Amino acid sequence: MNAETRQQVRENAQYLRNVRPLDPEEIHEYVEGQPHPAVVRQILREEAVELGIVERDDGTFVPAPEGPLSVPFHGVERFPDEYDERLDEILAEAYGDDWARGESGDRLRERIRAFKEQYLRQDQVKYDELTAHGYAIYHLPGYYATAQYVLGGLIADGLLPNQLRVLDVGAGVGGPALALLDLLPDDALLDYHAVEPSAAADVLAELLDDPGANVSVTVHRERAEEFDLDGVVAEGGPFDLVLFSNVLNELGDPSAVVERYLGGLADDGTLVALEPADRNTALGLREVERAVADDGPATVYAPTVRLWPHQSPTSESWSFDRKPDIEVTPTQRRLDAAGGDDGEFVNVDVQYAYSVLRLDGGRAIEMTPDRGTHAPMADAESYVTDRVNLVAIKLSHDLSEEGSNSLYLLGDGSQQVDHFAVVTDPSLLNDDLRQAGYGDLLSIQNALVLWNDDEEAYNVVVDGETTVDRAR
Repeated sequence: MNAETRQQVRENAQYLRNVRPLDPEEIHEYVEGQPHPAVVRQILREEAVELGIVERDDGTFVPAPEGPLSVPFHGVERFPDEYDERLDEILAEAYGDDWARGESGDRLRERIRAFKEQYLRQDQVKYDELTAHGYAIYHLPGYYATAQYVLGGLIADGLLPNQLRVLDVGAGVGGPALALLDLLPDDALLDYHAVEPSAAADVLAELLDDPGANVSVTVHRERAEEFDLDGVVAEGGPFDLVLFSNVLNELGDPSAVVERYLGGLADDGTLVALEPADRNTALGLREVERAVADDGPATVYAPTVRLWPHQSPTSESWSFDRKPDIEVTPTQRRLDAAGGDDGEFVNVDVQYAYSVLRLDGGRAIEMTPDRGTHAPMADAESYVTDRVNLVAIKLSHDLSEEGSNSLYLLGDGSQQVDHFAVVTDPSLLNDDLRQAGYGDLLSIQNALVLWNDDEEAYNVVVDGETTVDRAR
């Protein structure tokens, strides 16, 4: 197809898009040379993002819906079979049908052991083809589930539009990309850009080879620090969603990188950073969050909302969410069984630290406490041994060991030292603390605040005189 044909199809589509559905069978008659309707259809698919149109099941095109996405989300039980089967095909193409056994299976298992150990030592991982394949087997399902939970929350809050432009920085083997595709309804329009310089991009490209109608995929094989953000924004506009998934810990200066990418965000856009739920990466995430939110241009939308104006936290405990385990994938089971069937290569955990940032000042919890009613955690030293009222965000699941008092990390955005709710007398009056979800706002009435010298933290004692209510 030549440029003149493309231009004529675009002009006809622009003229007719708000008049009636765009039918390639009709439009081809208006184009010089009357190209085949299939050619017209392909041009419309390629130009869908620019034209703001989506393809329907009957083969016609209509304007993409306006407004925020609205789709149901009920959690993740398993990594979709179609993706796991495609991964199995990728592995078979690289190593043969019996890829989990023999030399190839041994190499994959050894590589997974190696990058897990490198990760624990905080060493740099180099992503060659073997590493990318091992990473996909071991991490892709969990990262898919993590992204679905976080993105599903953004959709529930109305933060993602139906016409969605996404930049996935450090896209890896495609967990977040696949998660996003599966969340979108058929009439949504997605312009997806991935930044991934390593061999992981080969797996990503294969998994996204056929993303379906109304989806445009562009893979930029550049390092995050070198990617031409300004040029891509100038060409296609700012992004509604910028995503950093499990990549900040691999950057030399993650705060500077995140701040630069905030510059490519739409005024009402969202930046999401995800990291594994271990101490080093989760604390590193909070350092980046504080650099770009407390000392930079962004606002923390969730989960560590700054409730008190002009206050910033400096506490040191890491905060992460935890969801139900997903099912073991066939590829994981196959590799594990060939290596002894001891579960070493099975990864079903869904645990992650995350930060959601905005440029418009929006917060998931639009509440400002009153000092006349509630005590800020920043002033904890002045009310130790007193009973006080607090507003707090629940920032952990139960951290207690079996047989001990339930223990939860709390925050209000002002805390200089860690605060832990210790439930010494569970009752219906304080059961909202147990039932509340991660990131929920709590009103805690008449709690005793004590200093825990062993942990160098404050204990917010929830006893028979304390009531706890969910405030959102």
